[in-house]
Amino acid sequence: MRSPTIDQVAGSVFAAFSLLVLWESRKIPFGFLAEPGPGAVPAILAFILLACSIAVVIGGRSGKRVAELQWTEWRHAVAILGMCAFMALALERLGYRLSIFIALLALVSIAEKKGWIAGIVFAGCFSFGSHYIFGTLLRLPLPQGPFGL
Repeated sequence: MRSPTIDQVAGSVFAAFSLLVLWESRKIPFGFLAEPGPGAVPAILAFILLACSIAVVIGGRSGKRVAELQWTEWRHAVAILGMCAFMALALERLGYRLSIFIALLALVSIAEKKGWIAGIVFAGCFSFGSHYIFGTLLRLPLPQGPFGL
C-alpha cells in the first residue's frame, strides 16, 4: 500500500476537526431556518469544511507522498508555534499592540532573518495599523496593556 499524500493527510485532519466541531455544536441550539440559533453558524461552517476536506482527500491522490517529505522548515514551524503560545499568554497582560509588535519583531527579525530595521518597521506598522483599523475605526474592544498599549 502506498503512503498517503500530503493533501490526503491535511484533508483528513480537517475532516476530523470538522466532525469534532459538529459534535460539540450539537450542545448549542441550532434554531430554525426562519430563526437560526447560535449553533447554526458553527454547524454550517463545519459542514462546508467537511465537504471541502473530503474533496481534498479524493482529489489529492496525485500529490507528493508523506514518505518523501523533507522537514527542512521545522525551525520556522517551532518559531510560529512558540509565538502563538506567547500571544496566548501575553495578549491580556501586555495588550494588543505590544504583544503583536513583539511577536512580529521576533518572527521577522529572528526567524526570517530580515534584519532589525525591517522587523521594527513591519511590526510597528502592522501592530499600530491593525489596532487603528479594529480598535478605532471598527470600535472592537482590544486588550490594553499596563502602558496603555
